[in-house]
Amino acid sequence: MGYERPARRMRDVFFSSTDMNQITITFPDGSKRQFESGTTGRQIAEAISKGLAREALAISVNGEIRDLSRPIMSDADVKIHKWDDDEGKLAYWHSSAHLMASAIEDLFPGTKFGIGPAIENGFYYDIDMGDHSLTQEDLARIESKMREIAAKDEAYTREELSWDKAVEYFRGKGDQYKLELLDGLKGENISLYHHDRFTDLCSGPHIPSTGRIKAIKLLSVAGAYWRGSEKNKMLQRIYGVTFPNQKELDEHLKRLEEAKRRDHRKLGAELELFLITPKVGGGLPIWLPKGTIVRETLESWLREEQRKRGYQPVVTPHIGNLNLYRTSGHYPYYADSQFAPIKVEEEEYLLKPMNCPHHHQVYMAKPRSYRDLPLRIAEFGTVYRYEQSGELNGLTRVRSFTVDDSHIYVRHDQLKDELCDVIDLIQLVFRTLGFNEFRTRLSFRDPNNKEKFSGADEHWVQAEKDIQEAADRMKLNYFIGIGEAAFYGPKIDFMVQDALRRTWQLGTVQVDYVMPERFDLEYTGSDGKKHRPVIIHRAPFGSLERFIGVLIEHYAGEFPLWLAPIQAVVLPITDQQLDYAVKVHENLKNNGIRAELDDRNEKVGYKIREWETKKVPYMLVIGDRERGSDSVSVRQHRKGDLGSMPAREFLANMLEEIRTKAITQ
Repeated sequence: MGYERPARRMRDVFFSSTDMNQITITFPDGSKRQFESGTTGRQIAEAISKGLAREALAISVNGEIRDLSRPIMSDADVKIHKWDDDEGKLAYWHSSAHLMASAIEDLFPGTKFGIGPAIENGFYYDIDMGDHSLTQEDLARIESKMREIAAKDEAYTREELSWDKAVEYFRGKGDQYKLELLDGLKGENISLYHHDRFTDLCSGPHIPSTGRIKAIKLLSVAGAYWRGSEKNKMLQRIYGVTFPNQKELDEHLKRLEEAKRRDHRKLGAELELFLITPKVGGGLPIWLPKGTIVRETLESWLREEQRKRGYQPVVTPHIGNLNLYRTSGHYPYYADSQFAPIKVEEEEYLLKPMNCPHHHQVYMAKPRSYRDLPLRIAEFGTVYRYEQSGELNGLTRVRSFTVDDSHIYVRHDQLKDELCDVIDLIQLVFRTLGFNEFRTRLSFRDPNNKEKFSGADEHWVQAEKDIQEAADRMKLNYFIGIGEAAFYGPKIDFMVQDALRRTWQLGTVQVDYVMPERFDLEYTGSDGKKHRPVIIHRAPFGSLERFIGVLIEHYAGEFPLWLAPIQAVVLPITDQQLDYAVKVHENLKNNGIRAELDDRNEKVGYKIREWETKKVPYMLVIGDRERGSDSVSVRQHRKGDLGSMPAREFLANMLEEIRTKAITQ
């Protein structure tokens, strides 16, 4: 027997009682206001202003994002979210996924539904339609039906019920995917959401009603294994995006087109930067000569910055004894994301998933004194993670990657100063490479889910305090992410925005009181007694592969001069200028410029067009006038003809542009 939905809409429910208690609501600016217990987020928004009530999409109550219709029963810190907030977009796009699912159910009865979350720019839903494969015409029909349902302005209503009742309902629908999800929710509170004739298993949050969803675009269909496992059935995943108005949707679609043009996989092939071939294996990139120049230039720059700051380089093996990772907790904690152990004689080894256990051995190689600290160990260390084939994506999701890893062993009285120096280094990296917009997330432990995290409570409290005080001292623009910490400690994650306003998590800093305990790390203090150091884990680039993939798209392949694989090309107009062109070319190379000489028997206009597509920063055209005056005619990528100048002056300008790492595009 199917489950009967409630007769009333949630937004029509009114809580009243003659003995309701007053509660105190605290707003983000610190102001407080009294409301009756049971007041909803919508009522709070209405009490502030009618305009806010019209724009409000969701509310955070003590850090938990909720529907505006849910009652608040006790004192709480609240923040009301609008479209401009990330939390508002999350609720909006999650609600849009439900809207799409309801349209699919109307048009294709019998469809089974997997999961339908909000993602960074939109939403998706995994569906099982049997033998039917969706077409572009199907997507257009679903879009039209979504608009039809949205126009009804139906409320999203939440209902909480027992696990047994939820199982009964989805068993009646024959939806094995929801039943499988419910298997993992035994003993928990179950919630369903309803709108129009559609019901879904969901924890929320959702916006007030479908009418808030105005501009709709379904983008694509892809295959996705149920729950990400290749052992399960392949479902169809529909991606979509919605906005409160058509103008914002149109702007977003333009950015998507630009993103296609900048796709690092496409540019990586066109510019001969890297190669991924099934003959080597998925997720195992090969760096081609030009890509290797970009990579090594970045490495050399950071190595020099680290040398100035007192880091000592080390090199560690690509594998390690399995017991090393048992001690650290990476095995079996991360066993699902690691390659299977390798048995050699009577021992087992693991492809290195992390560099830190190896670095701890460096620390332990000899007795340490308080005078030795801080000890800064750095390595560009390659690590290996098992990623499912469906999750691999060019350089941004790979199975082999190199981390600009460092582990800094400090006394506690040195910790905050060292954290601030690390933050300063990461900020230098971002500023130099043109990532001028970034936020930071202080990733803390979830105090209600401690089994995911290792270490004593007092160490977590102290580490989170250390990180927040360092962030405040450095005036970081941060927010706190509960439950986002590493299993051994809290961290600062740097979220940068690229040229297309997409957000990427790149650099990271972590504070660790746990590994010194696990590895029994010690130093002798000034009091002659043994003490534990604190460890800072840090990586300004993070994964070099991912970082360069993001850089390619940020620059659209047009690297600044100091990073460009080829910095200048010399183009003689005819063979009569070849002798002087060779001289210019040799002079550039002798001064450290990565230069090419194009002496092919082709028209100079053809050569210019070809080198322009290769995104070389400068082209030096050599004719009789340049040959006779020891000058060069300069063309800059995308900017065209800059005129003629003495060859010596051009070289000086290039060297200065490289020295300052200027971004001129």
